[in-house]
Amino acid sequence: MIEKFLELSRLSMGVIPTLVILFTIALAVVVERLWFFHRVLNQGAAMERDLKTVAYRDTEALGAVARRFGGALQTGLVNTALGSSGENAEAMERHVDEAILDLVPAMDRNLWVLDTAVTLGPLLGLLGTIFGMVKTFNVLGAEGAAAGAQAVTGGIGEALVATGVGLFIAIVGLVFLNYFNKRVRLGVQQMELIKITVVNRLIGGGLKAGA
Repeated sequence: MIEKFLELSRLSMGVIPTLVILFTIALAVVVERLWFFHRVLNQGAAMERDLKTVAYRDTEALGAVARRFGGALQTGLVNTALGSSGENAEAMERHVDEAILDLVPAMDRNLWVLDTAVTLGPLLGLLGTIFGMVKTFNVLGAEGAAAGAQAVTGGIGEALVATGVGLFIAIVGLVFLNYFNKRVRLGVQQMELIKITVVNRLIGGGLKAGA
């Protein structure tokens, strides 16, 4: 197995090991992002449920929710809204919107790695195949008819392995990239709902009473 890998690495001029490294990095990003979104979105959903039980103008209950989810990414939105108490709804929403924009980079962190793997994987695979084909045809040209058909077709088959590996990386990367992009949109939507809920709890009750 190791000998075969070394042979493929030599035939592809080091492209196969590069693809393995690229896949390992992409896989590490996938695992980290899976855990991140599982934790963040579950905490956000629980926070939404707790916020909807808070009575209007009950800042103490809102503060208790923020403390209960002290380690959650979305806690900063509640704290920002509480810090804007006394302002009108428009000003409060602007402050919370700013906090949301500050949190968005944490949600799409390292997704560029998957995007790069999707684009770079097939290109590197094709490059490795070209290197392998050149070497195979060099052998054919040097040995001529002495080169057996099996040796030539075997070399071409090994050269195509790089393309297959590159395409595999691109397919896996694309599936997870689309999945995480969906998670990012869901996370932003979740934060928008938390913002609306908190602003309504701080101001909405007063508007209703004065209507």
